[in-house]
Amino acid sequence: MPEPKQRGLNMDLGNPWTLISGLVIGLVGMVLFMYGKREQNLRALGAGVVLCVYPYFVASVVLMWVVFALVLGAAWALGKYE
Repeated sequence: MPEPKQRGLNMDLGNPWTLISGLVIGLVGMVLFMYGKREQNLRALGAGVVLCVYPYFVASVVLMWVVFALVLGAAWALGKYE
């Protein structure tokens, strides 16, 4: 007879690459945020906040990296063509 499942003991963290990607992207976001705060650069500050927050809401690794590239590309383009 199978044992009944206990709630809360089977924690499914999903794909480990999701966790690693979120950590790396969040760290890059933290560095950008600190740089933007120190240099009073709103582009870097905004990009840092976005990179720190959005990995909590995205479960796809590919989508995470696509958004990462888009945010960094937009920050770079706004800085270059301003």
